[in-house]
Amino acid sequence: MSRILVTGGTGQVGTELRRLGPDFGVEVVAPGRDTLDLSTASGLERIIGGGDWRAVINCAAYTAVDKAESEPDLADAVNGRAPGLIARAAAARGVRTLHVSTDYVFDGTGPGFYDEDDPVAPLGVYGASKEAGERGVRQGGGDHVILRTAWVVSPHGQNFVKTMLRLGAERPVLRVVDDQRGCPTSAADIAQALLTIATRGGPPGTYHFVNAGEASWCELARFVFARAGMDVAVEAISTDQYPTPARRPANSRLSTAKIARDYGIVPRPWQESVGEVVDALVESRS
Repeated sequence: MSRILVTGGTGQVGTELRRLGPDFGVEVVAPGRDTLDLSTASGLERIIGGGDWRAVINCAAYTAVDKAESEPDLADAVNGRAPGLIARAAAARGVRTLHVSTDYVFDGTGPGFYDEDDPVAPLGVYGASKEAGERGVRQGGGDHVILRTAWVVSPHGQNFVKTMLRLGAERPVLRVVDDQRGCPTSAADIAQALLTIATRGGPPGTYHFVNAGEASWCELARFVFARAGMDVAVEAISTDQYPTPARRPANSRLSTAKIARDYGIVPRPWQESVGEVVDALVESRS
């Protein structure tokens, strides 16, 4: 059985990679932070150089979007510099790097679904750090795939669906932003896409993967409560009625035509994948 090295193995996508790896005939190895130091080239070279890896998948990220505005150095260290170190260490061993990135590299002013070659223009520290990480991977000199995704949800970690279920159990009415649109996406589906790319091979480059369809945060919240059978009223508000330290793109919709063409990966509707997440969370509480 071939092996894949995963950084950030305890996050939403990393957890699903560990769960789904055997389904793809691979062993997913996800060292903890005490073993894998992302901040030093020597530490990465030792881990990557010490194993016979089929691929390295970088899921490690600083994801606190608002907090990043006051911690730019930390966000840049994890999101901006570490991916390039990983890519260079993997390139030295002839191992493909798969790097998970984000819709936040765009400013959200585009009128439609973003393609991979649309100009990037991050609005805040988090997006800028992730864009820097993309550049580092490209400059690493090896075979690589950058996979941008958005609005990630799962039964694990912290995410919008879990927050809504928690708040909905406490309050009969919630006010949720309705003028930011994106593509809700299951971490399990992202993991399947990554494992498909890692095990089947294919062209390098930048790709988008999100579940099919679109929604606003308000629409997503209403779907979550309907699926969970919870009587919670969701009032639509505008972004300026819910100020946050970091600006967020109003349009986070990503086109997946390229990954369908090059890898045969066709995302399923977000209602199906998010519905499974809601079901799992409701069942875990019963």
